[in-house]
Amino acid sequence: MKNLVGRSKLLLAVVLAASLFSCKSKENSGNNSTSLTGWTTKDKQNGGFSTHKNYKGQETPPGMVLIEGGTFTMGSVQDDVMFDWNTTPVQQQVRSFYMDEAEVTNAEYLFYLEWLEIVFPPSEENYKHIYKSALPDTLVWRHVLGFNELLTENYLRHPSYADYPVVGVSWIQANQYCKWRTDRVNEKILMDKGLLDDLYGGDSMKVQGKNHFVTETYLANPKMLFDGDSTIYKKGLPSNKKLKKRPAKGSFVGRHAKVSDGVLSTSFRLPTEAEWEYAAKSLVESREYNIVKERKKFAWGGKYTRNKNRRGHGDQLANFKQYKGDYSGRAEWSSDEADITQRVKFYPPNAFGLYDMSGNVAEWVADVYRPIIDGEASDFNYFRGNIFTKKEIDDEGKVVMVDYENMEYDTLDNGKIVAKDIPGALKYVPVTKDDAYMRNNYEKSYNVDVEDGDLASTKHYDKTEEDFKGEGKAMPRMYNHPIIPSEVDEEGQRSHVYDKEKRNTLISDQSRVIKGGSWKDREYWLDPGQRRFLPEYMADNYIGFRCATDRLGPMSKTSKTPYHQGTKGPNKK
Repeated sequence: MKNLVGRSKLLLAVVLAASLFSCKSKENSGNNSTSLTGWTTKDKQNGGFSTHKNYKGQETPPGMVLIEGGTFTMGSVQDDVMFDWNTTPVQQQVRSFYMDEAEVTNAEYLFYLEWLEIVFPPSEENYKHIYKSALPDTLVWRHVLGFNELLTENYLRHPSYADYPVVGVSWIQANQYCKWRTDRVNEKILMDKGLLDDLYGGDSMKVQGKNHFVTETYLANPKMLFDGDSTIYKKGLPSNKKLKKRPAKGSFVGRHAKVSDGVLSTSFRLPTEAEWEYAAKSLVESREYNIVKERKKFAWGGKYTRNKNRRGHGDQLANFKQYKGDYSGRAEWSSDEADITQRVKFYPPNAFGLYDMSGNVAEWVADVYRPIIDGEASDFNYFRGNIFTKKEIDDEGKVVMVDYENMEYDTLDNGKIVAKDIPGALKYVPVTKDDAYMRNNYEKSYNVDVEDGDLASTKHYDKTEEDFKGEGKAMPRMYNHPIIPSEVDEEGQRSHVYDKEKRNTLISDQSRVIKGGSWKDREYWLDPGQRRFLPEYMADNYIGFRCATDRLGPMSKTSKTPYHQGTKGPNKK
């Protein structure tokens, strides 16, 4: 009898255990957080290695809007009176991305300059070129037969122009600003989340020289920052709650955030030409079959530049040159209310919520200019200008950081001296042939002129670069552009000599694409499909820029619910 009771209790225990295990298995089977190993990432007792369970989706960066990706006809224009034949229509797919809703303004760029001046004082010999190389060229307002001297002195810094787009910035300078913005945004994120002590408050050490934050260095090894004095304050990934005891400036609170935490923002950059044109055309307001019917020519709908609505009827929808000698219209009857640039967000936005995609200033984009887009080129996120690199690793297997004491500078073709990179950033080197060995997507690091001007696209396709060096001949090139002398003296100044040989083009690997019309352009250039170019080291008074960054995960914030999470399905009741 006792044995029977004992067996019954044992059987009951087994049934209950089996029931609990079955319930637990069913619970885990419909839970995304369960890994393929059977361990659930939600259970802290199992280690709690994963942090993605707390990820709530990518946040829109400050000042940006989400551009949902899609397909469009790149290069399609209404008019081609210049007969450049450089806007050949081609179907393209663009991935979703974020883009500044307006151009970078004078006020925003001045904040960047002030930061550089404080962190890298020009008075120090080692840093003397950093701040100076970031200064916009204010002399772009000069004209030999025009009187604009007051603009050269006031446009950048006077508060009257604070909300106007910054101009006189080269493509190289715009890229450096994007890198700096990445670090400042992530620095602010970490401080807001309590992962990094406030660097700018209190009586602690100044944020100067080695004491500044760099995103890529932080991700690689946070101990390389703040001159190696940064310390971990306490274990665990803290919340936004205020700490009872604050660590010293330059200290990290908790373990450092990783890419897998989803805390940091993606890198800011210039938009590609395909991205910029796609965002400017904003075809979301029209179906594909209506585009031709409506003759959508500008960033807004329709083929006219004047407002059709009752409110503001007849006003210009953008800032551009009306006719020869007419930049704004008659006094008190101005049609666009601007003689030069206008403050950002003055005119209505397009369907994506972007301002001044037609007019005000033209804008730099990331691409290297070529007259045509190769029909064999990628039809997915097209971009020309890739130079594939990798982090430099020293003999000890550690990443190498740009030295604060022995900075490396470069002299541009126009004679300006710039730092190759900001101190504290990581050093990168081109990928080697060994790195690309047996790859089917790329063969080398430098792909700027691939299939369009490189050795393989000439009649000497069967030769190598070493063959020409051995023969003492110059490498053949498709574009016969002027050659800038490479002689540099001890002070880093390049010889100011012009190439007097007969040349038939200005196109080179340093030519960058400019998109959109400006305050000094006629209506023709307002079409987003139009394109121009300028060397990356030059600037002008009609060119500005805005930043972009990648969208991670779903194309849209309103993506459909995954099938396995829905209310209906083969396993749902």
